[in-house]
Amino acid sequence: MAESRHLLRLPGKLVWNSESKFMKAVTKVIGKKEKIDASELSLEEKLLGIDRVTKVVKGGRHLRFRALVVVGDGQGHVGFGLAKAAAVPEAVRKAGAMARKGLIEVPIKDGTIPHEILAKFGASKILLKPAAPGTGLIVSNTARAVLELAGIKDALGKSLGGPSKINLAKATLLALANLRKSKEAEIQPALTDVSAREAQEENVDETE
Repeated sequence: MAESRHLLRLPGKLVWNSESKFMKAVTKVIGKKEKIDASELSLEEKLLGIDRVTKVVKGGRHLRFRALVVVGDGQGHVGFGLAKAAAVPEAVRKAGAMARKGLIEVPIKDGTIPHEILAKFGASKILLKPAAPGTGLIVSNTARAVLELAGIKDALGKSLGGPSKINLAKATLLALANLRKSKEAEIQPALTDVSAREAQEENVDETE
């Protein structure tokens, strides 16, 4: 009998199941996105990385700095910002401002996510799965920073595809933005099972 789980939990390890590659990855935010006022939240900011970016122009090379910043309140709100500037402090300030404008609300159930999800941005994919209390965050460093600022304490995850921090951070935000609330997550599998059972019954009737 084939194993239905996509991640098998072993002590201190994650085992990737080949069936997970048949999961459909989300590539965009489904549904309407509500705008969140950052001024009403107590946000914490974390710098994920600074890179030097050189652009070749007619007069020579133009050197700038690119900052990657994640902000969150630890209570279900998190945002991501990417900005360039001639100086590092200005790049960090602009990236922080962009992150505050793009805040999303993350449904959290008992310190973890309500259901597993696979998201893709660019060449990077990330699979997130709920975990039992006390497990901690077993994910990559980039995804851990996003999940911690969102307020998630326990989760299992695996990064796939490209190693780009930018794409991985955006894929993680995409996964969190498409999480359903706990009640919706419980209803959805039930509806799927019912529709699958009805389809099987229709096929039986046609063969008879």
